[in-house]
Amino acid sequence: MKAIFLACDQAMYDAVMELMNELEVRGFTGWEELIGRGSKTGDPHLGNHAWPAMNSALIAITEDEKAAEFLKRLRELDAENERQGLRAFAWNVSDAM
Repeated sequence: MKAIFLACDQAMYDAVMELMNELEVRGFTGWEELIGRGSKTGDPHLGNHAWPAMNSALIAITEDEKAAEFLKRLRELDAENERQGLRAFAWNVSDAM
């Protein structure tokens, strides 16, 4: 099992949810309004006057094979929307109930 954490511009949230539905990635928790700044490029998303954009994030636990496909498709989605910003990370899950 893998835990996939992703953070993205709020504008990407619907596309991520569509992808999760398509791949049948279930069992997630999401946060709709977060602040942040990417480590490589892009503008800060701080929800203030100077930087009004916001981020969203989620964490999902899924099987290894499904996680690999999900990460692959997230990379493709990010490449198609470079200025929006999307980052995803995976961890092994040793126990789940």
